[in-house]
Amino acid sequence: MAHPLHHALSSARRFGGEAADYQAVHDWFDASKEHMAYFTHRALRHHTQGIFEAERIFGRSLTNSAGRVIPVRWIGEQHVKEDCRGKIPSLYDWLGRIQQESWMANGHIDDDLTHTGSDPLADWMQAVSSRQTILGFEEWLEKARMERLVAAAV
Repeated sequence: MAHPLHHALSSARRFGGEAADYQAVHDWFDASKEHMAYFTHRALRHHTQGIFEAERIFGRSLTNSAGRVIPVRWIGEQHVKEDCRGKIPSLYDWLGRIQQESWMANGHIDDDLTHTGSDPLADWMQAVSSRQTILGFEEWLEKARMERLVAAAV
């Protein structure tokens, strides 16, 4: 399937009602295309855990326009099977195939993010521009403060 609308039309054929009854669930499964319009975007939600997450977000069931109560899990299973050649993979099936890169493992603890005599705002701006953080300035300062407290307690 190429588009969430096609999944929604398939749901309507399978479960009754109209495509609009199912569109939000299918849009959610494919939302990761916003970041990567390549099949690997499916690693984020196209698996068993993703199906249960959809159920937590949309509820255990929805009532379609024909008045039929449809389990959200069925809709998720349909979506994943249509995109994964009839298979419902586990999260491990996806993550277990990631090729390791050096930056993924063996991280380090930066003891002091705000060095004495330095400018915390400049340090934060450098951390953002070098992709070391996506936190806002206040959150970054709080994280640094908490890390110092934990280090002092040890």
